[in-house]
Amino acid sequence: MSNTMYNKMWHQTQEALGALLDKEPQKMVEPQRNQAFIFQTLATFYIKYVQIFRNLENVYDQIVHPQKRILIRKVLDGVMGRILELKNEMVELELTEFHYFDDILQDLKLAPQQLDIPIPKYFLKEKLEVIKGREKILAQILADSGIDTSDMKYPVKSIPLDQAVKLIQIAERARQGRLRALFMKQIYLQEYRAKQSKTLGKKVTDAWAAALCIQKVWRRFHQCKKTEKLREEEMIFLGMNPPPLFNEVSATVIQAEKVDRLRNEVQTKHEEDYREALVTIKNDLKLIEGLDIKENLQDQIRHWFIECRNLTGTFPDYPDIEEGGSAIIFSNKTIQQEEDEKWKMSPSLFLPAMKEGCNAYKEIWMNKDESWNFSQDFDPELIKEEKRKELESEIRVQVDELMRQELKNLKLAVDREREHPAKAGKKKKKKGKKKEKKTKKDKDLTADRTIESLYKELVEEGLLIQALKVNLSDYIGEYSYLGTTLRQVSIEPMPSLLDVRQLITLYGIWPLGSAAVHEKAPLVKSLLLAGPSGVGKKMLVHAICTETGANLFNLSSSNIAGKYPGKNGLQMMLHAVFKVARQLQPSVVWIEDTEKTFYKKVPNAEKTNEPKRLKRHLPQILKLLKPDDRILIVGTTRRPFDAELQSFCKVYQKIILVPRPDYASRYVLWKQIIERNGGVLTSALNVSCLAKVTDGFTQGHIVKVVKAVLTDQRIRRQIHKPLTAVEFITTITSMNPVYKEEEESFKNWYAKTPLGKKRALAITGGSTEKAKDKGKRKE
Repeated sequence: MSNTMYNKMWHQTQEALGALLDKEPQKMVEPQRNQAFIFQTLATFYIKYVQIFRNLENVYDQIVHPQKRILIRKVLDGVMGRILELKNEMVELELTEFHYFDDILQDLKLAPQQLDIPIPKYFLKEKLEVIKGREKILAQILADSGIDTSDMKYPVKSIPLDQAVKLIQIAERARQGRLRALFMKQIYLQEYRAKQSKTLGKKVTDAWAAALCIQKVWRRFHQCKKTEKLREEEMIFLGMNPPPLFNEVSATVIQAEKVDRLRNEVQTKHEEDYREALVTIKNDLKLIEGLDIKENLQDQIRHWFIECRNLTGTFPDYPDIEEGGSAIIFSNKTIQQEEDEKWKMSPSLFLPAMKEGCNAYKEIWMNKDESWNFSQDFDPELIKEEKRKELESEIRVQVDELMRQELKNLKLAVDREREHPAKAGKKKKKKGKKKEKKTKKDKDLTADRTIESLYKELVEEGLLIQALKVNLSDYIGEYSYLGTTLRQVSIEPMPSLLDVRQLITLYGIWPLGSAAVHEKAPLVKSLLLAGPSGVGKKMLVHAICTETGANLFNLSSSNIAGKYPGKNGLQMMLHAVFKVARQLQPSVVWIEDTEKTFYKKVPNAEKTNEPKRLKRHLPQILKLLKPDDRILIVGTTRRPFDAELQSFCKVYQKIILVPRPDYASRYVLWKQIIERNGGVLTSALNVSCLAKVTDGFTQGHIVKVVKAVLTDQRIRRQIHKPLTAVEFITTITSMNPVYKEEEESFKNWYAKTPLGKKRALAITGGSTEKAKDKGKRKE
């Protein structure tokens, strides 16, 4: 796709966004009592913003014009923030984290795949060098300290010498037995052939009968092949089977990837040229226009002196630096304008930024003639306009100092007034000092140490670990197509795997990836992933780190056991972890089996590990996290019932139930995992049957089974003997599934959480407002 096509896509998306921004306040002004109508309105806006975001993200990734990219980025961050705000509104309205839009998608004529929320590519692109550098340092520290990541994955246990000798003897005897069996088989076959030749003797079969037999076999084989081919062609024609070479990468796709790489190179070159131009053009403006700007400002301020003198009879007081100096005199903003910016719906922090971006687009880019700029390089005139303002504000500071002195001289000469600005300034300085003292509450326990040394210590202690390279797209699943239908008949559906994936994007990846979004969007400091073992909770934690380039700190009770002992040691450990996490943000603090931190009663076997060490400190840590700290605390648990509910829910703001996969998700999982492990899908393998039979088995079970069946030897034999469902089913029978009772226990536990209680009350007939009030009191 050429640059003109991406420019066209941008213009269309900006028009759609402008129309949406005009429509949104009109819809939200009138108060509504009908909950279904309110949700319908919110959901429609949410879906439309997601479509705009998908297009803008694509445009921002591909457009090469540096000044356009700055504006698109501003709007993109605004759209992301607005989506999060609307999501928060829907959660408060429906009292659940999961929402279903089947009916709305049908009305808008959109496929569920178009609701999928992509992860902006700039999260990693813009700090790729930093991430690579950090990975190298981490790998070097692990290598120097003798902690090898491969050893951590596959631990080798040492065994006694006599046991090792026995194992070698068993293996050798088995090898000799196999050789002997093969030799005996060859002898048996020779003897069998000799017997057969004796019994047949010189008996000769009829030549015509033999020819007829061969013809029958050949015609049958030929007709079977022809019928199979016709059947396959019919299935392709009906759209039931993919066409041949469907999964192979076409030459067009390879060419498109090459163009993308070239466009990225041009993008970085234009960015560098633009940064250089910002400096050179400003310097040129300073030389050419600097004196004129200075003289104009002095003339304006002198004119203001004279006007005030003529109107009031005295010279005015010069505005302080804190107030903005002389700039405040000539600013046009009024109180009425400020009042007009507010919305009657719950106030949005992102709508003004989006409106500003849309206005900038209309003023600069909407009707701009770019026929001269074929290469889409920076526009020097726009830089001049921007830098003139910067230069003016810098010169204004110098002019203000001169004009303050000039005003003093005028007052002394004309009015003979005594002024006391110095004393007032001193008082203000004292106030400033008091404020500084107030902020110095937290003592830096490691003020004498560098971040690098703390980073190294945490890696050596095993508290800062290397995240596995897992993308969120590897968390395979399917959409829930019956969510709305089930809710209409008051049945709460279990969320699908893709619903979980979307929440991870919204609550984890977006805020960590974008500082602008994290500062203003509804703040999520902590996240809990609860579900049975094998559903991919750890994978999701590693995916958050991979997609955002975040550091991964492991504060699981089993990992911190015996490290940094005592109260002072624990304080030092937490201080070091969060100091490094802040300095090298974004960061994820992972607490595996987090229910142990909040045990109702600690089992005797675990008392020595002190699993409840962090219980008192976690709420304090959450209070200290601010919107500009891109740190997310993520807990994973497979037994949330063992935790003390009240303190557990106080720490974790958002609780996400990660379910076992449903039929649709299992169907997609089996297909993709088999293919990823070298398997070939044929008509002999009934994937639908396999998905139906494995109800209750998790992603972890499926991966284990596929890896066990698809050995190197079995992969080579696929040509002659295609894969069948029976092979996988026989292997999976030795594993224990997740039974419905266990799934129900998770649902029952979730119903006791603050949001679960509100939802249950709303379903049973209590009003939404009562549910909200009750939840607030109990929290």
